[in-house]
Amino acid sequence: MSRKPKYFDRRFRLSLLHPKYWLTWFAILVLVLFGLMPAWFRDPIARQLSKLVLKIAAKPIAVARANLTTCFPEKSNADIEALIRDNVENFVMILLAQSELLVKSRQNIRNRVHLAGFEHVQQARAAGQPVIFIMPHVWGIEYAGLRLNLDLPMVSMAKAHKNDLFNWFNNRMRSSQGGNIYMREAGIRALLAELKQDNSFFYLPDEDLGPDKSVFAPFLGTTKATLPVVGRLAQAGNAQVMPVKIGYDQVKRQYQLSVMPAIAPEDMQGKENEAIALNKAVEQVILAYPEQYMWFLRVLKTRPEGEESIYN
Repeated sequence: MSRKPKYFDRRFRLSLLHPKYWLTWFAILVLVLFGLMPAWFRDPIARQLSKLVLKIAAKPIAVARANLTTCFPEKSNADIEALIRDNVENFVMILLAQSELLVKSRQNIRNRVHLAGFEHVQQARAAGQPVIFIMPHVWGIEYAGLRLNLDLPMVSMAKAHKNDLFNWFNNRMRSSQGGNIYMREAGIRALLAELKQDNSFFYLPDEDLGPDKSVFAPFLGTTKATLPVVGRLAQAGNAQVMPVKIGYDQVKRQYQLSVMPAIAPEDMQGKENEAIALNKAVEQVILAYPEQYMWFLRVLKTRPEGEESIYN
């Protein structure tokens, strides 16, 4: 069995020119054109396109509505619908801009992403420690990763898509500042090896990976199944764990990225305590920009025994 690192292959292959990918090539061309546009011109177009998405994306919006209703039981139906509209608008706006991370300069990333709290990272680095950044699935996550990668050696991990061309394009963008992108099947051992080589990375603790080894902990207005592995990973890799939040400011046309202080190691002693600490960190990030979280994901799929699915 091969022991080679399971990175995504970023090399261009002639097979990506096959006619079955022509529609994908067209979509990439459109995204690149939008990425080259100035934000003042692109954002109003995205606003109009978001109205179309609201009309045709019935299933994802139904999932978002179920998540929001469960997480914010105090909000009215009108509040929920307004949040969904804002969420879709931010999704389209950030999606159309994202190729700028690949086709524009490093300075453009610095200009577009205002970074605060980097002193926490510098303190960890001065102590000889890498960082595990905690960030849930938010629309601006690619901007956060690449902005930090300008000043910090980093790797990442991503789920493979069925479309090889999309995989190639997406991971060319994600690795454009030098960080390798692991396939998910590389597992925790690959990340631990990277920590020991002084590389930092993002860990996304909000994904629902099923009941096996997960722990239920409070989360916003409900409970959530969370996989508590970060504490042991940080301990084994001598890393600090820092939540990160990012949001797009439509007025300034700039992303606001903040690294928060490290979670105390003692707060993650034991699976239950770690699940609570991780969910609190995720809450902090979401509540900073609730309209920019990926609410269409089934993050509450696993429910406590006897409780019906919220997605029925």
